[in-house]
Amino acid sequence: MGVKGLQLFTDSCCPAACVTVCLREMARQHVTQHQRGCPTLVVDGMACLRPWYSCKDWVCGGQWREYMDVLKGWVEAFTSAGIRLVFFFDGVVEEQKRQVWVKRRRRVNGEISKMFRHIKAYGKQPGRELFCLPSGLATFTCFALRALGQEVFCSVREADYEIASYARQHGSMGILGQDSDFIIYDSAPYLSVAKLRMDSLTTVMYDRHRLCQAIGLTVTQLPLLACLLGNDVVSEEKMQPSRISIRHSTKVLAVSHLVSSLWGREEQETELIPQSLDLSAPHRELLKRGVCSYLLPGHKAFPQGDISAQSFAFEKHVSPEILKVCSVPHYVFSVLRVPNDTLTCYVLPCCLPQACREKHVATEGFMVYSVVCQGVIECSNTLEDEENAELLPQALVYKPCRQRIYGLLLLHGHDGSSVDLPAIREWFVYPGNPLKEPDMVHPVQISLPCTVPACFLICCSLHLLTYWDVIELTNHILSTVHLFVCFQVHTLSQEDVDAYLSQAVCLRLKSPDELQQIKLPVLSSRAVQLGSLYVRGLSNLLGGNCASGCPLPNAALMPWHSFDGRLFHSKYLLAHSGTEKTVLLDSDSSCLSLFLRLKEKLTETCRKRGRVLQSRPCAPEQGHRITPGPRHREKHAGEM
Repeated sequence: MGVKGLQLFTDSCCPAACVTVCLREMARQHVTQHQRGCPTLVVDGMACLRPWYSCKDWVCGGQWREYMDVLKGWVEAFTSAGIRLVFFFDGVVEEQKRQVWVKRRRRVNGEISKMFRHIKAYGKQPGRELFCLPSGLATFTCFALRALGQEVFCSVREADYEIASYARQHGSMGILGQDSDFIIYDSAPYLSVAKLRMDSLTTVMYDRHRLCQAIGLTVTQLPLLACLLGNDVVSEEKMQPSRISIRHSTKVLAVSHLVSSLWGREEQETELIPQSLDLSAPHRELLKRGVCSYLLPGHKAFPQGDISAQSFAFEKHVSPEILKVCSVPHYVFSVLRVPNDTLTCYVLPCCLPQACREKHVATEGFMVYSVVCQGVIECSNTLEDEENAELLPQALVYKPCRQRIYGLLLLHGHDGSSVDLPAIREWFVYPGNPLKEPDMVHPVQISLPCTVPACFLICCSLHLLTYWDVIELTNHILSTVHLFVCFQVHTLSQEDVDAYLSQAVCLRLKSPDELQQIKLPVLSSRAVQLGSLYVRGLSNLLGGNCASGCPLPNAALMPWHSFDGRLFHSKYLLAHSGTEKTVLLDSDSSCLSLFLRLKEKLTETCRKRGRVLQSRPCAPEQGHRITPGPRHREKHAGEM
């Protein structure tokens, strides 16, 4: 969320409300004042992603090990200052804000298109003005922070609201974020992450009480001000008739004057919407909903119900066998080897509503909560070239995988009839999708010789690698994704596979410093998209693993174990230029041996299923003229 113009107004016109603070000193004062232990700083994780991701080659798919080092240093800086961190990330998109979400995704799509045109024209990365976060960054950052020993929450409603509620209820020292809504919430002090200096741990605190003094309002009047100015619940256009004469240069002061004039007597301020505000019934109801969105637990007019008691949209489709494990406090599973080189995981997923919600909040149930509770799932922008008709968008590539995940969660034990079959509403951003409505995706039932819920490791019928030990786990995971991509993307070439495999094999021997020293003489737009495609594959694997009851530790599926964007890009350029395999594998005999073993297994599995990889060297596009191609639509996508 965010209040139109309020952040800019506070920065430029209300200096008294912008107080530079030292977080170390603020923490010491908080301990002295409240006589408590380590003070807590609540962090808006989504607002921190851009400052955190300072790695150089952001277009290549993610410098994940370098990013992990950044996060580690960031956490250690606060820990050494005696500050406990609690992180929140967006876990859902509320339907009342869907159109705002869509508008933002379309805007980012435009920036991504400009980015690809720049790469194809100049063979290099554009400036920071077109910066786009690597695919899957928010999802994997949750797991990265947990791996660093931090407390991380995934929201079940608007994350800003949950952040403000947590900070208020736990007496936190502050909220670190970058959203003017944190000025409106009557919660802990709002601290700017954009103005945070890590060397001194200083930043700007936005003092809502000083702001109120400057604009002549009380803190309880701020929610109405926010809604009349316009936010993600109440659009600026909807409230325009009530303040038609307001101009942009003075609109905050003008609306503040309007708000302060609405209550004739002090006792009337207890009303959410003053009767003196002339609005139609629909606009009044919209405004009331917007004001209520700022009221936190403990407020007198707190209108929110118990979200933990909400009904699950698709609960009636959940397998009876799954519901029988209500009393099981943990997942039950066994990994079995079966004939014909197929690795199957037989599991009992714990999909009870409350357990499902708890897993989601603890960032352990990726995809599951959204499917079972809401019947809707979304995926933000991916670095995909809308002018490249050769490569399928990741949303279509991994659709068969998601369908089997949905089938595992909803259709096990279904009688097979078409009556009342559920369909998941997918809001996936990809070239050719106007996002006017969701794609309705039906689950695919998984039939395996077992009397308990079961699925393949990635919820798709692929012949997987036969070895299963800790040392080879990463190889198994990366080969699983590569196999899936090979079958789904028919334009994937031998050179592409060589690039994927060689970077994964060589990555284990590279330090973060060595990875940063890699030089890229030119960038390939195709390699950019293939890098993002692999990372999105890991996130689908993560979803399948969570739906299956986590037969694998989720930590094993993290990209820093199997992928580095800069290294992949360098291997892609080498593979497509005809470089000998020895050079491609850094002249390391052990790397070459593993590479050949993995490629032989992948090639043989492809051959058995009628997929023959062709050699198709592809030179970078530097200097080539851009010729737009047809946009992708789902009907052109090949499925297994």
